[in-house]
Amino acid sequence: MSDSRTKFYLDKQDAKWKGVCAGVADYTGIEVMWVRIAMILLTLAGGFPWTLVAYVLIAWMAETKPANLYQDREDQKFWQGVRANPTRSTAEVRAKFRELDRRLADIELHYTSRNSSLAKEIESLR
Repeated sequence: MSDSRTKFYLDKQDAKWKGVCAGVADYTGIEVMWVRIAMILLTLAGGFPWTLVAYVLIAWMAETKPANLYQDREDQKFWQGVRANPTRSTAEVRAKFRELDRRLADIELHYTSRNSSLAKEIESLR
């Protein structure tokens, strides 16, 4: 499933015409309004036939985004970061796991140390 989250999809939910600009916005994490403005400016600035040809080709070749691709907004932001910079995303995940590992080690140390009040509570439960 993770490889499907790094692919480009047409976003028909936020589409105005075919969903290409909305798909680019979803893929990059840029606001869809800015992608649409950039598309219009690029077309007007001299890329007239080629931007429209590229738009039609992308609309023809790309798949529609699955409805349940992301679980929540945080999941969507994470995968946009992975697509933008996989190395940084890997480092962030490693840092999160290091933090979780440190916290678990602290919990383990607390419960396995000589905690007399905890030992008394455990004995009273038996």
